[in-house]
Amino acid sequence: MTNSNAEQLKRVLKPVHLWAIAVGLVISGEYFGWNLGWGVSGTIGFLIATLVITVMYITFIFSYTELTASIPHAGGAFAYAYRAMGPIAGLVAGYATLIDFLFATPAIAFALGSYLHFLYQPIPVLQSAIFFNLVFIAINISGVKESATFSVFMTILAVAELLLFMGIISPHFKMGNYLSHPMPFGWGGVFAALPFAVWFYLAIEGVAMVAEEVKEPKRNIPKGYIYGLGTLIVLALGVMILTGGITDWRKLSNLDYPLPEAIGIVLGKANGLTKIFASIGLFGLIASFHGTILASSRQVFAMARGGYLPRFLSGVSNRFKTPHWAIFAGGIVSFIALYTGTTAQIIIISVMGAVLMYMMSMISLFILRKKEPGLERPFVSPLYPYFPAIALILSGVCLVAIIYYNWLLSLYFFGGLAVVIIIFMLMGKHKVRITDDVLLEKAVVMVPTE
Repeated sequence: MTNSNAEQLKRVLKPVHLWAIAVGLVISGEYFGWNLGWGVSGTIGFLIATLVITVMYITFIFSYTELTASIPHAGGAFAYAYRAMGPIAGLVAGYATLIDFLFATPAIAFALGSYLHFLYQPIPVLQSAIFFNLVFIAINISGVKESATFSVFMTILAVAELLLFMGIISPHFKMGNYLSHPMPFGWGGVFAALPFAVWFYLAIEGVAMVAEEVKEPKRNIPKGYIYGLGTLIVLALGVMILTGGITDWRKLSNLDYPLPEAIGIVLGKANGLTKIFASIGLFGLIASFHGTILASSRQVFAMARGGYLPRFLSGVSNRFKTPHWAIFAGGIVSFIALYTGTTAQIIIISVMGAVLMYMMSMISLFILRKKEPGLERPFVSPLYPYFPAIALILSGVCLVAIIYYNWLLSLYFFGGLAVVIIIFMLMGKHKVRITDDVLLEKAVVMVPTE
């Protein structure tokens, strides 16, 4: 059964849009959040954690791209797990993906509020965060091509600013500062820092959420992922290492605005360039904020279309052809998180969802290789089975580390998952088969036409 025209999304996105969405989704991770990892591991401890996570993302993205290109579905990991393992696995992957993106959004909103507060002290952080939420809900409803074009513009500005930042602070880098207190918490600190290292790259997988809106997805999606990841690796390592060497890094380890503070240390807070930099810094945060709203809404849309969330959330605006109810629903979750959590707590919950989703995706890849050897795979994971195996193992290590160091947040996360599964089964949803051409391509092909 094919989806009705009312639920079809427009295919308008090109490789440049995908690069912008991939980098834009993530680039706020270079602006804030990662520095919290210094506080639990030191500079060298966090560098080790970041290199481990970089390997995890390289192997994961090259493997995940195989799934995205062969099953171009807005549900992302939810769709892959459903097709590989059935309804319950699809629910687990979908829940993890929702937590990943829905909680990344308020974390970035907090940082936006903090940057504005840095620029002008009387502006309150929370109210600013809520204001940005409202504005970008409206922008995302206005249309995917319009919002993707906006992403290209904002992402280019954000990348340019990070390069400018590295150029300004690099002459002031001192190795003695960087190597001061390198691993104050030993190897345990490296494991504690893993979720903050994930924040450097978290959400790049969100490109999968717009797979149904991409022109020639099987050719263009791999390009978007690969170019995006390469850009992010260079920026992440450059920003982290250079920032750690300009002063006592402990001064920056608990701030939501480490980059403007670093520029202020180098140039002086009264310097006009410091304020200008902080102002431009909003572009990187806005690019990611906008992208996570885009990705989370497509996840809500796909799961509602499959019957895993209330059906009305799969509604598509007749005027703009965007999933407006799904966008509104994500905004409500963001508002609740802003009022109840801290930046560090929200980041950890978001990362927990991400790494569980990565694990479900890699398991799905292994199963689909055996279950559907004839599936068209325009992009094949290199060095199979080693790449997906490395990604799966490192994601598992990361999840264990997060649970060990954040047991109460983990209890909330897995308690929520247990409740969702129980409700799902009591409603009998696990017995209902999704009628979706992309998810059940083989089954649809087998149905005789009248």
